[in-house]
Amino acid sequence: MNINEEYIRVVKARFNSVKELGDKTFQQLSKEELLWSLNKESNSIAVIIKHISGNMISRWTDFLITDGEKKWRNRDEEFKIAAYSKAELIEYWDNGWRVMLNSLTSLKEEDLLKKVYIRGEGHLVIEAIERQLAHYSYHVGQIVYIAKQIKGSEWSSLSIPKGKSEEFKSELMEKHRDQ
Repeated sequence: MNINEEYIRVVKARFNSVKELGDKTFQQLSKEELLWSLNKESNSIAVIIKHISGNMISRWTDFLITDGEKKWRNRDEEFKIAAYSKAELIEYWDNGWRVMLNSLTSLKEEDLLKKVYIRGEGHLVIEAIERQLAHYSYHVGQIVYIAKQIKGSEWSSLSIPKGKSEEFKSELMEKHRDQ
Protein backbone atom coordinates (compact mmCIF):
# COMPACT_ATOMS: atom_id res chain seq x y z
CA MET A 1 0.00 0.00 0.00
CA ASN A 2 1.32 3.41 -1.00
CA ILE A 3 0.73 6.08 1.67
CA ASN A 4 0.10 8.84 -0.89
CA GLU A 5 -2.46 6.79 -2.83
CA GLU A 6 -4.10 5.84 0.46
CA TYR A 7 -4.24 9.52 1.48
CA ILE A 8 -6.02 10.43 -1.75
CA ARG A 9 -8.45 7.51 -1.28
CA VAL A 10 -9.21 8.54 2.31
CA VAL A 11 -9.64 12.23 1.53
CA LYS A 12 -11.92 11.45 -1.44
CA ALA A 13 -14.07 9.33 0.86
CA ARG A 14 -14.24 12.24 3.35
CA PHE A 15 -15.25 14.70 0.64
CA ASN A 16 -17.89 12.26 -0.60
CA SER A 17 -19.32 11.84 2.90
CA VAL A 18 -19.57 15.64 3.25
CA LYS A 19 -21.36 15.84 -0.12
CA GLU A 20 -23.72 13.07 0.95
CA LEU A 21 -24.77 15.08 4.03
CA GLY A 22 -25.74 17.92 1.72
CA ASP A 23 -27.50 15.59 -0.72
CA LYS A 24 -29.57 14.00 2.04
CA THR A 25 -30.42 17.44 3.43
CA PHE A 26 -31.65 18.73 0.07
CA GLN A 27 -33.94 15.71 -0.28
CA GLN A 28 -35.84 16.92 2.79
CA LEU A 29 -36.31 20.51 1.61
CA SER A 30 -38.58 22.34 -0.80
CA LYS A 31 -37.44 25.12 -3.12
CA GLU A 32 -38.89 27.67 -0.70
CA GLU A 33 -37.00 26.16 2.20
CA LEU A 34 -33.73 26.24 0.22
CA LEU A 35 -34.28 29.98 -0.38
CA TRP A 36 -35.25 30.82 3.24
CA SER A 37 -32.98 32.96 5.39
CA LEU A 38 -33.44 34.23 8.93
CA ASN A 39 -32.73 37.87 8.02
CA LYS A 40 -30.93 40.06 5.48
CA GLU A 41 -27.55 39.32 7.04
CA SER A 42 -28.02 35.54 7.01
CA ASN A 43 -27.33 33.25 4.09
CA SER A 44 -29.95 30.91 2.71
CA ILE A 45 -29.02 27.35 1.86
CA ALA A 46 -29.26 28.40 -1.81
CA VAL A 47 -26.62 31.09 -1.27
CA ILE A 48 -24.32 28.62 0.49
CA ILE A 49 -24.77 26.17 -2.40
CA LYS A 50 -23.81 28.88 -4.90
CA HIS A 51 -20.79 29.84 -2.80
CA ILE A 52 -19.51 26.28 -2.35
CA SER A 53 -19.95 25.54 -6.04
CA GLY A 54 -18.23 28.77 -7.08
CA ASN A 55 -15.38 28.04 -4.70
CA MET A 56 -14.97 24.47 -5.96
CA ILE A 57 -14.96 25.42 -9.62
CA SER A 58 -12.46 28.22 -9.00
CA ARG A 59 -10.15 26.29 -6.71
CA TRP A 60 -10.11 22.98 -8.58
CA THR A 61 -10.07 24.10 -12.23
CA ASP A 62 -6.46 23.79 -13.39
CA PHE A 63 -5.64 23.08 -9.75
CA LEU A 64 -1.92 22.45 -10.14
CA ILE A 65 -1.16 25.22 -12.63
CA THR A 66 -3.25 28.33 -11.82
CA ASP A 67 -4.11 30.31 -8.71
CA GLY A 68 -7.22 28.90 -7.02
CA GLU A 69 -8.90 32.31 -7.03
CA LYS A 70 -9.65 32.65 -10.73
CA LYS A 71 -10.02 36.07 -12.34
CA TRP A 72 -13.37 35.02 -13.80
CA ARG A 73 -14.87 34.13 -10.42
CA ASN A 74 -17.29 36.70 -9.02
CA ARG A 75 -17.39 35.67 -5.35
CA ASP A 76 -19.65 38.57 -4.31
CA GLU A 77 -22.25 37.45 -6.86
CA GLU A 78 -22.46 34.07 -5.11
CA PHE A 79 -23.93 35.80 -2.06
CA LYS A 80 -26.73 37.59 -3.89
CA ILE A 81 -30.17 36.18 -3.37
CA ALA A 82 -31.86 34.99 -6.54
CA ALA A 83 -34.87 32.81 -7.27
CA TYR A 84 -33.55 29.46 -8.41
CA SER A 85 -35.48 26.25 -8.85
CA LYS A 86 -34.50 23.33 -6.66
CA ALA A 87 -33.22 21.53 -9.79
CA GLU A 88 -30.97 24.50 -10.67
CA LEU A 89 -29.54 24.58 -7.16
CA ILE A 90 -28.84 20.84 -7.21
CA GLU A 91 -27.18 21.30 -10.62
CA TYR A 92 -24.93 24.05 -9.17
CA TRP A 93 -24.10 21.77 -6.24
CA ASP A 94 -23.37 18.69 -8.36
CA ASN A 95 -21.29 20.63 -10.89
CA GLY A 96 -19.00 22.03 -8.19
CA TRP A 97 -18.52 18.62 -6.62
CA ARG A 98 -17.89 17.03 -10.04
CA VAL A 99 -15.12 19.54 -10.84
CA MET A 100 -13.55 19.08 -7.41
CA LEU A 101 -13.72 15.28 -7.31
CA ASN A 102 -12.44 14.92 -10.89
CA SER A 103 -9.47 17.12 -10.07
CA LEU A 104 -8.77 15.25 -6.85
CA THR A 105 -8.99 11.92 -8.69
CA SER A 106 -6.48 13.09 -11.29
CA LEU A 107 -3.79 13.81 -8.69
CA LYS A 108 -0.77 11.56 -8.65
CA GLU A 109 1.36 10.82 -5.61
CA GLU A 110 4.13 13.10 -6.86
CA ASP A 111 1.63 16.00 -6.90
CA LEU A 112 0.95 15.96 -3.15
CA LEU A 113 4.06 17.93 -2.20
CA LYS A 114 3.86 20.41 -5.06
CA LYS A 115 3.02 24.03 -4.31
CA VAL A 116 -0.29 25.56 -5.41
CA TYR A 117 -1.59 29.06 -4.82
CA ILE A 118 -4.79 30.49 -3.43
CA ARG A 119 -5.01 34.28 -3.71
CA GLY A 120 -1.25 34.34 -4.16
CA GLU A 121 -0.53 32.37 -0.98
CA GLY A 122 1.48 29.17 -1.48
CA HIS A 123 0.21 25.86 -0.10
CA LEU A 124 1.42 22.31 -0.48
CA VAL A 125 -1.23 20.34 -2.36
CA ILE A 126 -1.91 18.41 0.86
CA GLU A 127 -2.52 21.70 2.69
CA ALA A 128 -4.81 22.97 -0.06
CA ILE A 129 -6.82 19.74 0.06
CA GLU A 130 -7.19 19.95 3.85
CA ARG A 131 -8.10 23.65 3.63
CA GLN A 132 -10.90 22.89 1.18
CA LEU A 133 -12.15 19.88 3.15
CA ALA A 134 -12.46 22.08 6.24
CA HIS A 135 -14.13 24.87 4.24
CA TYR A 136 -16.72 22.61 2.62
CA SER A 137 -17.42 20.77 5.90
CA TYR A 138 -17.98 24.12 7.62
CA HIS A 139 -20.53 25.21 5.03
CA VAL A 140 -22.29 21.84 4.81
CA GLY A 141 -22.62 21.99 8.61
CA GLN A 142 -24.33 25.36 8.16
CA ILE A 143 -26.65 23.86 5.55
CA VAL A 144 -27.62 20.99 7.84
CA TYR A 145 -28.13 23.32 10.80
CA ILE A 146 -30.37 25.70 8.83
CA ALA A 147 -32.37 22.77 7.47
CA LYS A 148 -32.88 21.34 10.97
CA GLN A 149 -34.19 24.71 12.13
CA ILE A 150 -36.58 24.90 9.18
CA LYS A 151 -37.88 21.33 9.47
CA GLY A 152 -38.12 21.12 13.25
CA SER A 153 -39.79 17.87 14.29
CA GLU A 154 -40.12 16.85 10.61
CA TRP A 155 -36.32 16.59 10.29
CA SER A 156 -34.97 13.11 9.53
CA SER A 157 -31.62 12.71 11.24
CA LEU A 158 -28.57 12.23 9.02
CA SER A 159 -26.64 10.43 11.74
CA ILE A 160 -27.55 8.98 15.11
CA PRO A 161 -30.93 10.37 16.25
CA LYS A 162 -31.15 11.89 19.71
CA GLY A 163 -31.70 9.28 22.36
CA LYS A 164 -30.61 6.42 20.08
CA SER A 165 -26.85 6.33 20.77
CA GLU A 166 -26.84 3.08 22.76
CA GLU A 167 -29.09 1.34 20.25
CA PHE A 168 -26.86 2.48 17.39
CA LYS A 169 -23.69 1.38 19.19
CA SER A 170 -25.17 -2.06 19.95
CA GLU A 171 -26.20 -2.56 16.31
CA LEU A 172 -22.75 -1.53 15.11
CA MET A 173 -20.99 -3.80 17.60
CA GLU A 174 -23.22 -6.71 16.54
CA LYS A 175 -22.51 -6.02 12.88
CA HIS A 176 -18.74 -6.03 13.46
CA ARG A 177 -18.92 -9.20 15.55
CA ASP A 178 -20.41 -11.02 12.55
CA GLN A 179 -17.55 -10.00 10.27
